[in-house]
Amino acid sequence: MEQPNSSDNESTVPFVSEESSTLGEIRINHSVVANIVRIATLSVPGVHSVGGGRFEGITEMFAKREGERGVRVSEDEGGTYEIDIRVILDFGVELARTGGQIQQTVREEVSKMTSKDVARVDITIDGVHVPEEPKQESGQWTG
Repeated sequence: MEQPNSSDNESTVPFVSEESSTLGEIRINHSVVANIVRIATLSVPGVHSVGGGRFEGITEMFAKREGERGVRVSEDEGGTYEIDIRVILDFGVELARTGGQIQQTVREEVSKMTSKDVARVDITIDGVHVPEEPKQESGQWTG
């Protein structure tokens, strides 16, 4: 099986500080960015989970680390991030508004933590979570 080129999964952060340019490069692995994306997404009210839930394939679940499930990070030719996120939202929230809040929060957090721009954040809503109500047992003797 072919190993991915490390440059495919890492990005070089330019101009982090003047010291870093004299000491060497600072690289941020895409799995780190994916983890930032996951945490930022889960902080948005109305987000139940990141990842496709039952719609996400078994192979993908085992192939990816926990922080990367439901998140894909890539870079365009200019070195800015392009992010795809799959989410399950809570029943009753405004889907489009919550999706917009996810986009804004992810863009802000990734830019702040990596010092790199985010070109786009695409959201796929894979489902709506309805909380289960406790089951009432019928036919109980009360005596």
